[in-house]
Amino acid sequence: MNSSMALHTDKYQINMMYAHWKQGTHNQNTVFEAFFRKMPFGNGYAVFAGLERIVEYMEKLHFSDEDIDYLREQEEQYDEGFLEELRRFQFSGQMDAVKEGTLVFANEPLIRVEGRVFETQLLETAILNFMNFQTLIATKASRIKQVAKDDILMEFGTRRAQEADAALWGARAAYIAGFHATSNMLAGRRFGIPTKGTHAHAWVQSFASELDAFERFAEVLPDQVTLLVDTYDTLHSGIPNAITVAHELKSKGKRLSAIRLDSGDLAYLSIEARKMLDEAGLHDVQIVASNDLDENTIADLKMQGAKVTSWGVGTQLITASDQPSLGGVYKLVEREIEGRMEPTIKISANPEKVTYPGKKDVYRIIHPKKKRAIADYISLSSEDDVEHKRRIKLFDPLHPYMHKYVDHYLAERLLEPIYRAGELVYDRPALEEIRNYHQEQLSMFWPEYLRKRNPEPYHVDYSTKAWELKRDLIEEHVEQKSKWRAMWQDSDDSHES
Repeated sequence: MNSSMALHTDKYQINMMYAHWKQGTHNQNTVFEAFFRKMPFGNGYAVFAGLERIVEYMEKLHFSDEDIDYLREQEEQYDEGFLEELRRFQFSGQMDAVKEGTLVFANEPLIRVEGRVFETQLLETAILNFMNFQTLIATKASRIKQVAKDDILMEFGTRRAQEADAALWGARAAYIAGFHATSNMLAGRRFGIPTKGTHAHAWVQSFASELDAFERFAEVLPDQVTLLVDTYDTLHSGIPNAITVAHELKSKGKRLSAIRLDSGDLAYLSIEARKMLDEAGLHDVQIVASNDLDENTIADLKMQGAKVTSWGVGTQLITASDQPSLGGVYKLVEREIEGRMEPTIKISANPEKVTYPGKKDVYRIIHPKKKRAIADYISLSSEDDVEHKRRIKLFDPLHPYMHKYVDHYLAERLLEPIYRAGELVYDRPALEEIRNYHQEQLSMFWPEYLRKRNPEPYHVDYSTKAWELKRDLIEEHVEQKSKWRAMWQDSDDSHES
């Protein structure tokens, strides 16, 4: 089976690469930046994820013989010279990216790719695919974690995920953002994520009685017994039978770990279950809840006094059901013109789609005493004010009169080197390190930016030079457009005469 992922791209990328090759512009140097325009779920922040997957893709990126043969069959009839160029393809540029687990915000560069347009253009689709999905799931998981607080969170989404890769990498993204375990055994083996699971209703249905099913299960797995109690009647059958098994285990020096509720009024059932378990002297038996949970349901259940201490979250998390896409984009911000790198801008009738030109860096500006984030500051890479701790101006790009100056601050550069001259220079951290880093990130932000509903907008500010560059290029475009209109008007007038 062909393991190459070079064709994990859109056809127009290949067509653009071919057109550049035919025009002799394929070696033109370029800079692209990846970012998203709108905060997912109406949240105050997003959690960056997907870098590990991107690195895996980059490390194996090549066009196999099967890839070349497939391209040879396309109706475009690509030249053999182009196909040979693809056969020799190897990334030789550089990449910078935000660390996984970082709290990130709309309109700031998260990944920057520099190199020949023949290479940078190919990477767009795969980078966005990996970044968009995993950042979305990590953000959703972090929202759930904020509500669940210290409760145990288990990712149960594999069977509802959009195929195997989504289940696998979605489990990893959820773990980064604070989930404690996954039901996916492959994710457990590959990433070292703890795995948890109980049994299905089918197990109970496979026996003559519910009690028999519980006893047989406890006999086989006496050290990790969690019983699903809602197959027939939660309060009048399931929980009483679980209590019976708990006492049988206790007589053997073992214990019932938990019961699981998977249907019905989870608030009411968990409250009643807690009473029944406590009255039976089983104060240490936990209550697990599942059944289409998300951050909103969990918050509501907690408000109703639910006695749940462990949550199994599946469909709503792994599919990001209330917002199934992030909408990240990958835009050209600089290109080589006659041997010089020049900024470039995308103009749009939609103001939010007008890009910020030029190669940029992103800094997190931090209060020196309180060690809390003040704003994210985006400047042109040619600027060095932050590096030298000079005074910077923070202002709203849409309302420049709203501004303040900051003289004393700490600064953290968010874009870190990943590739240099085609070589991986990034020291890939362990998953636990990424997970801990995410928790550290949360502690850097005031609670008003983190709340689930109506969060205070966090400031993402551009330097004056970056803002002026955008303004100047827009004005140049407007002036050029006026000249074109005047030229066409003169042409029309001459035809009429």
